[in-house]
Amino acid sequence: MTNTTVLVAGGAGYVGSHTCMQLSEAGFLPVTFDNLTNGHREFVQWGPLEEGDIRDAQTVTEAFRKHRPIAVLHLAGLIDVGESIRDPQSFYDNNVAGSVTLFGAALAAGIKSIVFSSTCATYGSPEHMPIREHHPQHPINPYGRTKLVAEQALADLDSYAAVRSVVLRYFNAAGADPLGRIGERHQPETHAIPLALQTAMGLRGSFSIFGEDYSTPDGTAIRDYVHVCDLARAHVLALQYLLNGGRSESMNLGTGCGISVRQLINAIEQETGFALNTVVSPRRDGDAPMLVADNAKANDILGWSPRYNIRDIISSAYYWHQADADNSAPIA
Repeated sequence: MTNTTVLVAGGAGYVGSHTCMQLSEAGFLPVTFDNLTNGHREFVQWGPLEEGDIRDAQTVTEAFRKHRPIAVLHLAGLIDVGESIRDPQSFYDNNVAGSVTLFGAALAAGIKSIVFSSTCATYGSPEHMPIREHHPQHPINPYGRTKLVAEQALADLDSYAAVRSVVLRYFNAAGADPLGRIGERHQPETHAIPLALQTAMGLRGSFSIFGEDYSTPDGTAIRDYVHVCDLARAHVLALQYLLNGGRSESMNLGTGCGISVRQLINAIEQETGFALNTVVSPRRDGDAPMLVADNAKANDILGWSPRYNIRDIISSAYYWHQADADNSAPIA
């Protein structure tokens, strides 16, 4: 029988759990490797869980020895931009040292295919829009820099160790499984759509708009929101591409449609029927004014294009957060 086991580092997290769901539907057996710091045990529904930290070489090596996966999907790490500015050391420890340890264990286990969860934050402040993969990578925060270092490590593994990888640079992951089985749950929550929905649901007193003086049509920052299930599907396609002999590539995952904070608020108010109490705050360090993807490369190589729009994202997220309200602590 053909081995279909893949190790998913960070598989108990937001994007990781949705990816495991779609891997299972595609005929793979996802083994989640997660320390459950930001992941959730109950999100592991489509394969076994191995508790461990990617910085612990012995534990990672034991997971490879036990399950003998044919590939690795690396979605583990810290992601909050603001936290990376407050505590850059933790980001280098998790996102750089952890990645290097994971890659080393994979190499020792003879694994030659890695799919890596990266970010549009590696580009920094855009020089052109929409952003294509050849855009200069000049991150403006430690989060983006640590992801870029991991990308560079994979490039060297491709050049000198014959390890092929697909680097997937997410834009803004959002939404939830339409059936409500899993969704977005962070503690503390820092992402715009959950924060706005929690405000609409009365769990927060207000929603903060960080900056209204950007050089954008309404003065607020613009982001490209891509449904988490679209991201998950791209991981499956990238894995299949590598297993079929594809070469190393880096590609953007976004819709190509920019949504401003004001536009997002209006869409959420329309979906929920509630007006949001908003507070304008200063710009945050490390935030770019506009991030919108050119996703043509993912379409050309993987046949991937987003199936969900912003309305689908908001409606699926609202459905999830209503069901998950007990796990959202009220905040004044």
